[in-house]
Amino acid sequence: MQQMKLSVGSHKMLQQDHYKQSVYKTPFHERTSALNILNEWARWKDYTVATNYFATDLEYFAVRNTTGVIDYTPMVKQKITGPDAAEFVNRFFTRDMNKISIGRVGYVVWCDEQGQVLDDGTVFHIRENEYWLLCVERQLDNLGIAAIGFDVKIEEITDEVACLGVQGPTSCSILKAMGFEGIEHLKPFDIKHYDFQGQEIMISRTGFSGDLGYEVCMVNEVALNFWDDLFDKGEIYGIHPFGLDALDLVRIEAGLLVPGQDFMVAEDAIRPGSTRSPFELGLSWLVDLSKPVFNGRQALLEEKKRGSRYTFVKLNINGNKPAEGSYLYNQSGKKIGNVTSAMFSPSAKANIAFASLHDPWKKGKDKIVAEIYYQKDLEWNKVMEEAIIVTKPFFDPDRKRTTPAELY
Repeated sequence: MQQMKLSVGSHKMLQQDHYKQSVYKTPFHERTSALNILNEWARWKDYTVATNYFATDLEYFAVRNTTGVIDYTPMVKQKITGPDAAEFVNRFFTRDMNKISIGRVGYVVWCDEQGQVLDDGTVFHIRENEYWLLCVERQLDNLGIAAIGFDVKIEEITDEVACLGVQGPTSCSILKAMGFEGIEHLKPFDIKHYDFQGQEIMISRTGFSGDLGYEVCMVNEVALNFWDDLFDKGEIYGIHPFGLDALDLVRIEAGLLVPGQDFMVAEDAIRPGSTRSPFELGLSWLVDLSKPVFNGRQALLEEKKRGSRYTFVKLNINGNKPAEGSYLYNQSGKKIGNVTSAMFSPSAKANIAFASLHDPWKKGKDKIVAEIYYQKDLEWNKVMEEAIIVTKPFFDPDRKRTTPAELY
């Protein structure tokens, strides 16, 4: 695979004048603000991003039927380099990082010493001894403490790298029309480097939609030109921007978790027992206990022996009222868990949710009943709806995996 160098250290960083302005505009703001006819914004870390542009449902359908574009610039980006980089990342994360070869991306979690999840994210193995970690929470402190004794350099490069998610069935066709040859041959979680107007950009076949899609990283200087070319070439392919609300819908359908919503970040927890281990989030496949050393290994070994406190499940709930924040009960009326994320899925045509279950729930024996509240004509109503556990993603199209990707 072609290896070029996306050099971020010598390029423009957004001005950090927090004493003048505490929230930044992303490098794409000039374009996103022009398209945000609802003028709905939210703060994502240090940046202003759109929650909705014109209508959440239409933005959702753009991702599922054509192509949606989201500004991912606020995603925290940490760069890890140095002679010990490979050894360090294998020590820090719970999975076997030796299996993430150069030019590949891996989904990861990492834990504190009690085996509780600090965050999840994706690691990009850019080249030998260079990794990028993209995640929700800043991790310089955790990375720095874990790096003691390793010959590595850890930098946060969030402000130096602009990033877009280009997601949906026609996404590959648009990037192909922009001149990115061979883009259709990228396998899921592949990385490829391209030249764009004299600057290197990095395209990966990744995303947060559970659909065919790509993420594009670039230096700030070319951000607006890239956006303009993307939307120019994408016009005949039905390209539209989408905001955080539509992103939440597609990620639930895909079975993807969000820290702070589906689990409490261990560092932010106040009450004992409110955090979760990877086993309690259905992420045991990301834990390699055969590795001799990684953060939280001993605690996870002990949990493996005694059993976990919680069970993470996906639910298909009767009715059409989303079970947001619902308590869950068994047939005896005893509380057995709570819903963390919920929606009525247009693609699955089902009332779906993520939930965390606990004792006295017994797998295979207990019913699961959701206590759902909804408002109608200014009045709050309650319904009790039965739910069944679903083991596969609610939305899982073949095009997400098919290589070469389908072109239109």
